[in-house]
Amino acid sequence: QLVESGGGLVQTGGSLRLSCAASGRAFSSYAMGWFRQAPGKEREFLAAIRRDGSRLDYSDSVKGRFTISRDNAKNTVSLQMNSLKPEDTAVYYCAANPRASYLSTAYAYWGQGTQVTVSS
Repeated sequence: QLVESGGGLVQTGGSLRLSCAASGRAFSSYAMGWFRQAPGKEREFLAAIRRDGSRLDYSDSVKGRFTISRDNAKNTVSLQMNSLKPEDTAVYYCAANPRASYLSTAYAYWGQGTQVTVSS
C-alpha cells in the first residue's frame, strides 16, 4: 500500500515536499516513480528512482526544479518541488514497480494521490 502526503495550496515560486509511505517489508525491492494528472490531461511521468537510489530521469517539465529521493530504511520516497508554477497544479501520485520506467502502465502499485494547487 502506498500513501502520499504533503500536497496543498502554494503560491507561484513556492515549494512543497511530497512523501509516499509504503507498507510492507519489500520496499527496497521496488523502483518508485512520481506521476501527476491534471484535469482533462493524461497522467504524466515526473521522475523515477531505482531500487539502489539512482535516479532514472526527470521529465523536462520538472528537471532542475524537482528532486526525487528515497529512504529504504523508512520505506518512503519523496519529491521535493521548488519554483512551483501554476501549470504544476495536478493530483500527484507515487507508484511502485520492480523496475523503473517512464511508463505509467509499467507500474503495478499506485497511491491514491495528493492534490497540489499552485496559485498565480
